[in-house]
Amino acid sequence: MSTPALAVNFVLTGVGGQGTLLASNILADVALAASLDVKKSEVHGMAQRGGSVISHVRWHPEAVYSPIVGVGEADILLAFEKLEALRYAHYLRPGGTAVVNDMSIVPITVSAGGAVYPGDEYLAPAFAALGTTVLTVPGERLAQEAGNVKAANVVLLGALSRVLPLPEEVWWTCLEQRVPQKFLELNRQAFAAGRAAVEQRPS
Repeated sequence: MSTPALAVNFVLTGVGGQGTLLASNILADVALAASLDVKKSEVHGMAQRGGSVISHVRWHPEAVYSPIVGVGEADILLAFEKLEALRYAHYLRPGGTAVVNDMSIVPITVSAGGAVYPGDEYLAPAFAALGTTVLTVPGERLAQEAGNVKAANVVLLGALSRVLPLPEEVWWTCLEQRVPQKFLELNRQAFAAGRAAVEQRPS
């Protein structure tokens, strides 16, 4: 099956332990499967569990010369945690899309009383002010329903797959290559749940 030529800049962000690196690896695999050139940055920031993580992935039908996405240049922000979505919202270009996990991980600065975690009322206005679209997905809930809350990153990839014009089978083939055999069915359900979550959103 032929796939469209795409030039897409992604920024992925989350908290250590949420599977951001696996998601960026799968995004790179999907690009190669679609006959696109791809460059992926190393994960920046504190990769330890609980620290902020950011990764850049760039697709192009001809050639990608740098893996780094500049501020205001990302077509898609894939955020595994809401505070991280707000922290890196400025990377999105006007007209870009944020796919955001409906998940809050309170950092130690907040739990220690030195800062305040922004409420949900800040999320949509922040992205609207940038001229971007935000899609929130209940990643943990859908992953738990599929069998394991740790599959929330695959739920988010399923949601992301709905906003890109590539066949579903391209995504799933790449996921199969990265996921252990014993977890394939769980991840298949998680991926399908993420796709359905976007399909069922009101227009």
